[in-house]
Amino acid sequence: MRRLSMLVAGATWTIAAGAFAQVKIVDEPAGTAAPAPQPVRAASAPRTLSADEQVMLEARRLLANMQASRAQDLLTTWLERNAGGQSPQLPEAYYLRGNAKLAQDDEYEALYDYEEVVKNYPASEFFVTSLERELDVAKLYFGGRMKPGLFGIRMDSGVPVAEEIVLRINERMPGSKLAERALMTLADHYASERDLPMAVETYDTFVKLYPRSEMRRQAMQRRTYATVAQFKGPAYDSSVLTDASVQVENFQLEYPGAAQEAGLTDGLQARLDESRAASMLNTAQWYVRRDDPVAARLTLVRLVKRHPKTAAAQEALKLVQQIDAQHPAIAGDVQPLSGGASSDAETAK
Repeated sequence: MRRLSMLVAGATWTIAAGAFAQVKIVDEPAGTAAPAPQPVRAASAPRTLSADEQVMLEARRLLANMQASRAQDLLTTWLERNAGGQSPQLPEAYYLRGNAKLAQDDEYEALYDYEEVVKNYPASEFFVTSLERELDVAKLYFGGRMKPGLFGIRMDSGVPVAEEIVLRINERMPGSKLAERALMTLADHYASERDLPMAVETYDTFVKLYPRSEMRRQAMQRRTYATVAQFKGPAYDSSVLTDASVQVENFQLEYPGAAQEAGLTDGLQARLDESRAASMLNTAQWYVRRDDPVAARLTLVRLVKRHPKTAAAQEALKLVQQIDAQHPAIAGDVQPLSGGASSDAETAK
């Protein structure tokens, strides 16, 4: 997904460019008199709510009493009179109407009200809460809820809408806790749906965007699991095992204690090495079946040199000897395994 890469590039400077207030400290000259105490003011009478504020209060009361339909009607009537105006209650009205629609399982229409707040009232106190509600809608679609289509029939997948919500949250609030939760939700969705390449890419994006996140360790661990799970066997591409090996090593360096608990240990590295060697052996055997002894021998020699402590290396040596016996013209030296490596390979068997 290209926008994941764009998030990494765009957020690199955005996260670092925080707005820090600069305070100038001025020393008071010696002998400066302390300020005179201010008289205590009597508590002022409670402010009378305006008509618009009373409408918002009533809408909140209806929502709290599970009367979402009445709250939506009330807010729609008010918005018809005030939409496009300058009332300070406009962002609250859109936000509350979105909540009323969401409470009635009309989450798709609720998104329009939340987007109204996000796009037109970014300075409002309801900006962040509207994005949080959008993430709630995304979780519904990730959870399997279908998007309403013609005549309100739920037939279409809501996942594309949910993906768009997550990416927009990261674009609108880069570096925030909400953006972290949204991106992790997206990565976990891909992992649960066995879309492993996208899961790996999204976890990797999270690790790059949020190096100090509390969920960084979780993202690195799940990225490794998803990478290893992409390997289908010796007959398939084994390049993902190289990535997994690097990820395991990095996890061990950053979280040595957690690596033991998560199973990301040297034992896993040994199994990854065995799998890569088995994949190379399978490739060499394919060359043998294709009557290409030169390519087969070259692959076997590389196997022995790269993975000398594996059981596949022992079998590769035997196969090299057979090829050399049948084709003396291409015979040559093979880097022998040391005694310790041979015993390790026998143990791996």
